[in-house]
Amino acid sequence: MTSNFDSNQGPDQALRAGSYLWLCFSIPKELKEEVTRILTANNPHAPQNIVRYSFKERAYKPISYVDQLAIHFSLDGNLLLRDSDEGRRQGAKIEMINIPVLLSELAPVESTVIEVEETEVKEEGSKEDIPAVSAEEAGEGEEPPPHSRKEQKLTNQFNFCERASQTFNNPVRERACQMEPPPRATFSATANQWEIYDAYVEELQKLEKSKEKEKQKPLVAKKEDKPRGRKLTSLESQSDDVTKVTKAAKIVERMVNQNTFDDLAQDFKYFEDPADEYRDQEGTLLPLWKFQYDKAKRLAVTAICWNPKYKDLFAVGHGSYDFMKQSRGMLLLYTMKNPSFPEYIFNSESGIMCLDIHNDHPYLLVVGFYDGNVAIYNLKKLHSQPGYKSSAKSGKHTDPVWQVKWQKDDLDNNLNFFSISSDGRIVSWTLVKNELVHSDVIKLSVEGTTMEGPEGLQLQTIGCGTSFDFHKKIDYLFLVGTEEGKIYKCSKSYSSQFLDTFDAHHMAVDAVSWNPYHMKIFISCSSDWTVKIWDHTIKTPMFIFDLNSAVGDVAWAPYSSTIFAAVTTDGKAHVFDLSINKYEAICSQPVVAKKKNKITHVQFNPIYPIIIIGDDRGHVTCLKLSPNLRKMPKEKKGQEIQKGPEVEITKLDKLLNLVREPANKPEK
Repeated sequence: MTSNFDSNQGPDQALRAGSYLWLCFSIPKELKEEVTRILTANNPHAPQNIVRYSFKERAYKPISYVDQLAIHFSLDGNLLLRDSDEGRRQGAKIEMINIPVLLSELAPVESTVIEVEETEVKEEGSKEDIPAVSAEEAGEGEEPPPHSRKEQKLTNQFNFCERASQTFNNPVRERACQMEPPPRATFSATANQWEIYDAYVEELQKLEKSKEKEKQKPLVAKKEDKPRGRKLTSLESQSDDVTKVTKAAKIVERMVNQNTFDDLAQDFKYFEDPADEYRDQEGTLLPLWKFQYDKAKRLAVTAICWNPKYKDLFAVGHGSYDFMKQSRGMLLLYTMKNPSFPEYIFNSESGIMCLDIHNDHPYLLVVGFYDGNVAIYNLKKLHSQPGYKSSAKSGKHTDPVWQVKWQKDDLDNNLNFFSISSDGRIVSWTLVKNELVHSDVIKLSVEGTTMEGPEGLQLQTIGCGTSFDFHKKIDYLFLVGTEEGKIYKCSKSYSSQFLDTFDAHHMAVDAVSWNPYHMKIFISCSSDWTVKIWDHTIKTPMFIFDLNSAVGDVAWAPYSSTIFAAVTTDGKAHVFDLSINKYEAICSQPVVAKKKNKITHVQFNPIYPIIIIGDDRGHVTCLKLSPNLRKMPKEKKGQEIQKGPEVEITKLDKLLNLVREPANKPEK
């Protein structure tokens, strides 16, 4: 055995034999081992890393579920079980179809048998008759072939039924009725020259009488107020019966509104947020009334001003800040006693951009328009047009008027106001003999920027004014904000140069305002998201607040020197109190619900603890300040509360000294 193995087998075969012997010994051990395998419904070949794009999160996300079904074979068929109800029905139908077919096949067989029998009988007859019979049979034998049977259409295996129907046409009916003819009358008259002349004379007499009545009215007005008398232009006097009951109707309307908005009136008068006691020096704004007018819905609120005499009355100017969509404007006056409808309505051809109410004559409103004109409205005169208006001849602005302010009367007791525009002019307007007379106070120019004109002339770039404010005590001093972000301190006496220049903001200055108590402090806001508080004797700001959105307007509180409010284009109102928190607002609250709606202006009421906020949808919202937003000094035992402007000035001075000290240290 060994010799044969060594001689006949090579080295490869020897290795195979060795492995075979090893397997023979190892197989019994492996057979005894238990191998557990668990069968699951999951498909082992299914991918586990499928990714789909999520439009909600804007990213590719893995899918948690995987389809584990694997189809190896599929075939669509129409087989039915014979024992099923449907199979029995199909079989019965097939049998019914086959019965008449079998009967039709049996009929021709019987006829052939009869014919064969007849031929056999005839053959047994005489042979003489054979040719005749054969001829007859030949004639009879040439019968036409039987008609081919039409194949009957089998019904569908799926119980398909074809049905047709025709709609029922209703019979046509005609209905008619006869009406009584309207009464008729014929009029005829002869018109000659005399009758036509008399008719014209009567009309002229009516016009003269109306002119005399209107001339008498301004004379009475001149006796009461000399500077405000003027000639009226309208020729028709309205003598409706409604005018007799207008006052009573207004009172009734206010009573109805007071009942309708009774809960808001109660909140306005009595509600004080009790949660302020538990908040850490933070406050809230309680929404009260919402003032809106249907015809002013698509117009933005471009100006708001409280009446200095009637504390519940305020004026709203409507226009548009979208310079590609300029249209009409509206001037509305609302009262808190009637939030459902404005007290006065004035329409204008151009959008209103600013307005101001006279302190001594609260019925006079000055308005600045988008087309560069300024006008004065008189609430005492029931006319939709302004009493006085500028024109191209009288020196109107060439760009939109951004702000107007009443000033003290001149030496001749003539009414006087100022206006500022993007054309770089600050104009003083005086009402002299029922006409507006203008005089340019300052022409703004951008320092250090010149343009080359024709023939190498150096032309200065005109500055664009956006806002201004006059000092409360120093009559000649005023501030001017520009589109370039600079604030100029100016004087009415010097028209050629500025007293000082502040590099305030990086974008347009939307509002600038002096502090009502402290004579050195003013505030400014801009579209660069910041609100800054300045001392006009120092060129750097005292406080800077970043509100994370463009600031549309800012206003000081009339009851405190350290409280102010600002509104941003993201729909939020911010209230600051520097005496409580010098770094951030003590109240930041969204006022407008819609994201696309932007807040444009804010104003404090001079007496009540409320503010009004206007947006670019034409709505004005009234909100009440919670107790934490109007904190007054607490009473101490045995000491009286000190009130007055001196206390407010010292309170603000303490804050300013904290800010000034680090700046003064290097000088010491």
